[in-house]
Amino acid sequence: MPPPASAPSVAPRDPTRVVVEGVRPEIDAGRFPAKSSLGEAVEVEADVFTDGHDLVAAAVWVRPPGDAPTIEVPMAALVNDRFAGSFTVDRLGRWAFTVVGWLDRFSTWSQGTAKKIEVDMDVAVELQIGSDLVAAAAARAKGPDADLLAAAAARLTEGHSADLADPDVAVAMRRWASREPLVRYGRTLEINVERERARHGAWYEFFPRSASPDPARHGTLADATRRLDYVAGMGFDIVYLPPIHPVGRSFRKGPNNSVEAAPGDTGSPWGIGSEEGGHTAVHPELGTFDDFAAFVDRARELDLEVALDIAFQCAPDHPWVTEHPEWFTHRPDGTIQYAENPPKKYQDIYPIDFESENWEELWDALADVVRFWIDKGVSVFRVDNPHTKPFRFWEWLITTIHAEHPEAIFLSEAFTRPKVMYQLAKVGFSQSYTYFAWRQEAWELREYLTELTTPPVVDFFRPNAWPNTPDILTEQLQHGGRPVFLQRLVLAATLSANYGVYGPAFELVEHRAVAPGSEEYLDSEKYQQRHWDLDAPHSLRDLVARVNDIRRSHPALLQDRTLRFHRTDNQQLLCYSKTHPSGDIIVVVVNVDGEQRQAGFVDLDLESLGLEADSRYEVRDLLGATTYQWAGARNFVELDPHSLPAHIFAIAPRVDDDRA
Repeated sequence: MPPPASAPSVAPRDPTRVVVEGVRPEIDAGRFPAKSSLGEAVEVEADVFTDGHDLVAAAVWVRPPGDAPTIEVPMAALVNDRFAGSFTVDRLGRWAFTVVGWLDRFSTWSQGTAKKIEVDMDVAVELQIGSDLVAAAAARAKGPDADLLAAAAARLTEGHSADLADPDVAVAMRRWASREPLVRYGRTLEINVERERARHGAWYEFFPRSASPDPARHGTLADATRRLDYVAGMGFDIVYLPPIHPVGRSFRKGPNNSVEAAPGDTGSPWGIGSEEGGHTAVHPELGTFDDFAAFVDRARELDLEVALDIAFQCAPDHPWVTEHPEWFTHRPDGTIQYAENPPKKYQDIYPIDFESENWEELWDALADVVRFWIDKGVSVFRVDNPHTKPFRFWEWLITTIHAEHPEAIFLSEAFTRPKVMYQLAKVGFSQSYTYFAWRQEAWELREYLTELTTPPVVDFFRPNAWPNTPDILTEQLQHGGRPVFLQRLVLAATLSANYGVYGPAFELVEHRAVAPGSEEYLDSEKYQQRHWDLDAPHSLRDLVARVNDIRRSHPALLQDRTLRFHRTDNQQLLCYSKTHPSGDIIVVVVNVDGEQRQAGFVDLDLESLGLEADSRYEVRDLLGATTYQWAGARNFVELDPHSLPAHIFAIAPRVDDDRA
């Protein structure tokens, strides 16, 4: 039997009349910070209203990191009691903000008095009321505002009504009029500001052990350094290396994930640790720390950042297994539990036990791994399978590292349930892998990318789109050939401000699967070294370079918040746009059918592009180097996937259009 209901509590007496609610961005009632990056404008919205007909005003109170003073940002009324204001973040770290609202007695008075003047009513009393409001503000004001308001109060007392519409008086009154009783939103919210590279970047992954020009020789970091010119030549921003640590020997996997390795087999780089060292060592066959330093230095010379893989797991030979056996789960027979995903067994990998009794010592050791590589010149980390470790651990680690190194960027490699992926983003991951590889129909892409680029998700989740990875060779890539590889390149690079490819497999159109129905590559680099012909005539390297050059030249593509989809009359055509305050307008049309030519009409939402309904404008195809003259919203497109499956249009109003 349920307990009897308690009597309702009596609300405390409170004379305030203004309500502040519905603040955005707010993540889980303020539990987590929203995301932004240097130079971005943070848009804050809130519902601010009162009873009756009085007008209200609102502002954002912003506190930058450190001991900087609080900044007040005025908010403008939108519709339906919604207010908006923005501020630009100019330093890394946690920014705090809240929203305040108050009765705008001056605006209420001036608006009401103006209405009475319009119908020739006597407003002598109203002008005296206004004079008192302005005089009170003048008494509080300082500098030129004090003189301005005192003069306005005197004119109102004399019966002059011109100051009702004086914008200078209105601005000064906003600064100095009484706001009592001021209502403050019930929470202080946070924005975590990261550097610009967290917001946008093109990633390129390759295995150093496959970088040797000699197919018979294990590649080295020196070989990988020589390959950097090739990567930079394609216009990438980040070069990402899988684990470069010593590879375990016990239960080492052979080619194509065979359970037994032959002498000379290289094993999986994710089976980390041997007698040569663990997570803070370099695999001897790759080279030395001096070689790694040379790799980082050369990358910097080419304007590339180096990203390393963080995989918190150990091979049976890892030094931690003997030095800290308590950090691993033990079975009843005393042996350490290896990784499993039944029916698959991964005897070459021991998961770490985050519930160990010595968990604090363990957490500190893992944070020290990140610090170690930051000291070696790395500030970007791709984190392997973070969804198999506790959320609280990641929140602690990323917050701790950011406090010491706010420039650090963490990419979450978690292809798992949506709520888990979103939680990892909330606890601190800068960017996140997505389901992009498996969203292939136009309607799927519209639905999914709309979810990722609209509130509330866009406020905490930065998508990073990858058409392929060493683990993912979709059936579409296996059978679609060059047209589909091109299609997926354009989609990844223009739908998402962050994207990446696993190469040279991508640009060389590697499509062979180990078995029907599998997404594993045949002869996967995860288990063996490969030799790639980078100069193969079928390479997509020139088109990859072109797409990356388009990205760098058009700021609209380097953010996600303005992504808008537009209607087409052909379900095989996907049309979308991105815009930038600079006036940069990009419209992309992609044929998602990798086999057949597709044609149809696109219906652009011209208002979202800042164009009038009957505008004439020029669309310049940045990918195909063709220019078209369009008029109005509805225009025809035709795309053959065997030539180019997409248009990337830059739009400009026609100079001969009087409306331009």
